[in-house]
Amino acid sequence: MEHLLKMKTKEIKFRDPVVERVVDKFVSRSDVGYAKYGKTLHDERTGGHKDLAGYLNDIQEELMDAILYIQAAKEEHEFMKQQLNEKIVADAIKAADHAAFSSTAQLDWDDHVAPI
Repeated sequence: MEHLLKMKTKEIKFRDPVVERVVDKFVSRSDVGYAKYGKTLHDERTGGHKDLAGYLNDIQEELMDAILYIQAAKEEHEFMKQQLNEKIVADAIKAADHAAFSSTAQLDWDDHVAPI
């Protein structure tokens, strides 16, 4: 309950909904961090719970994770493109087969094809 007393309220006007969504995520992330650790980053810094080397290590680890997420996202993007291309080709073949079958004349027993 004490942490609720320390909270500030601020009215912010957003012209860009993307910026608004990012700010909302920052606030949500702060709430998750507080629920998990029981203190804010400000409390952690001013309380001497972590030194500069600790913060630098955290940054390094987060950036390493970000690079892994970027690689996984790139691989997923390529996989999705390949799946889409395969579907487009399969659909085109199916459409071509259907068109060829639909335009073929039905020959009766007494019809004959003139030699070319």
